[in-house]
Amino acid sequence: MGLCRKGTKRHQFETKAFAVPRRNAMALILSSYIFSEVGLHDIAFAQPSVGFREYIDTFDGYSFKYPQNWIQVRGAGADIFFRDPYVLDENLSVELSSPSSSRYKTVEDLGSPQEAGTKVLKQYLTEFMSTRLGVRRESNILSTSSRVADDGKLYYQVEVNIKSYANTNELAVMPQDRVPRLEWNRRYLSVLGVENNRLYELRLQTPESVFVEEENDLRQVMDSFRVNKVAG
Repeated sequence: MGLCRKGTKRHQFETKAFAVPRRNAMALILSSYIFSEVGLHDIAFAQPSVGFREYIDTFDGYSFKYPQNWIQVRGAGADIFFRDPYVLDENLSVELSSPSSSRYKTVEDLGSPQEAGTKVLKQYLTEFMSTRLGVRRESNILSTSSRVADDGKLYYQVEVNIKSYANTNELAVMPQDRVPRLEWNRRYLSVLGVENNRLYELRLQTPESVFVEEENDLRQVMDSFRVNKVAG
């Protein structure tokens, strides 16, 4: 898990009206102008869904829907990466195991959904490991489940919460001067599937405060993830 293969890829895109807009286009344009004028780029204001687009990777064999106002970020390390243009901590990515070193037959090769959840959380914590003094992470697995999608394939879903704390004065000598403060509190949602002897993982990251507002949209993204057979 978490291994990416880099290289030249051919992608196919489709745009479909998957959801009824909850906000008209003029309101979205106006809000974009306001944010750009006042410079509130670091404040997590969630934007209501304006529908979905479908991303189809025919080269590696996967597809998913994503909010149509999200933007693609290249060079982010994952196989594909999209993020919310307003909430910079909200994003999605897809990671897949190396075709030369993995021989997955089914997602059950990871064990039960609970065992897979433990591996997913361990991977996240490894990636977020910090060398800064006074940084502490709290984490827990919120839920694990499995489902058979309309393509007849088994998928695992994992949800975890991770909080990051840092001391306000990490170089202070006295303990009372090192007061921990919450840096961020995020929800991580993963969907795992297997095809082409590879493990695929759709990852969603969002602040917990935003998740409350956008849970329905994010779950639609999760439910849309499919792994597809590619030509040999």
